[in-house]
Amino acid sequence: MTAAAGALLIKMVIAAFSGMGAATVCHPLDVIRVQMQTEGSTYSGAVDAAKGIYKKDGVKDGLYAGVSAAYLRQWLYGSCRIGIYAYLLENAQNANIKAGLDKNAITLPTKMLFGLTSGGIGSFVGTPSELALVRMSNDKKLPPDQRRNYKGVGDAISTIAKDEGVTGLFTGAPATVLRACLLSACAMGITSEIKLRLSGSGHFGVDGKLWGGVPLLFVATLVSSFAANTVANPFDVVKSRMQGQKVGNDGSVQYNSMLDCFLQTVGNEGVLKLWSGFVPAFLKLAPYTVISLTLTDKITKIITGKEAL
Repeated sequence: MTAAAGALLIKMVIAAFSGMGAATVCHPLDVIRVQMQTEGSTYSGAVDAAKGIYKKDGVKDGLYAGVSAAYLRQWLYGSCRIGIYAYLLENAQNANIKAGLDKNAITLPTKMLFGLTSGGIGSFVGTPSELALVRMSNDKKLPPDQRRNYKGVGDAISTIAKDEGVTGLFTGAPATVLRACLLSACAMGITSEIKLRLSGSGHFGVDGKLWGGVPLLFVATLVSSFAANTVANPFDVVKSRMQGQKVGNDGSVQYNSMLDCFLQTVGNEGVLKLWSGFVPAFLKLAPYTVISLTLTDKITKIITGKEAL
């Protein structure tokens, strides 16, 4: 039991550091995505949003607004999503070996179930950091008198808890968890499946080891990221809107539930609004997934001698 807990902890720490590396590169795309998805967005596209945010607030306070929340998110959400998945996958492979089977005789639905489980756990644990990330990323878009002006992720979380109660830290949790379950199931499960299938194709060297296996991982994560983003984007829009909404002095909010937000968005702005911010979300998710999973796989290989995915 102790050995198993230690193995899981190592995988989660590796995943957290890998996620921080990816977040450092990809955070501006997250800011663009959030500002395009939330109420009152007037940007015509991702490029227009990037230009507008940079012109208005620069790099530090604009494109990298809320980066501290993004780092915390990696320790709460990213560590669970990737770390728990790698742990479950390794256990399944070891069980196959003990049973005298091919260690990779694991079906795609099973891998996606592993991803769904790890994503669901991680997203619930990480909802406070996700909430802080959305609000800090979107704050500069609001009129000056409506801005929250958080000093950092610690100030954001403590202020939300003080003003809205501890339960307020889990605003939008249903949409956050559902989105993460779908996204993680596709991103993790499909990445593992494509990596396995393409490794024996000969197009990426012997057993997919061409250039250290990086091209193989790049292709696998690119395909899985597109699938994951297509499925999860509507829930991402709902999540961003629920977490970004202001709470009135009387405690009233614009959206009373995930379903209410979904219906209002479609009714007022059309069904395609659910895929608002798809381009920056994909452009962020693809490199983020490539960087984080590649780092996780390589660091795990160095430390444990085994591949993470």
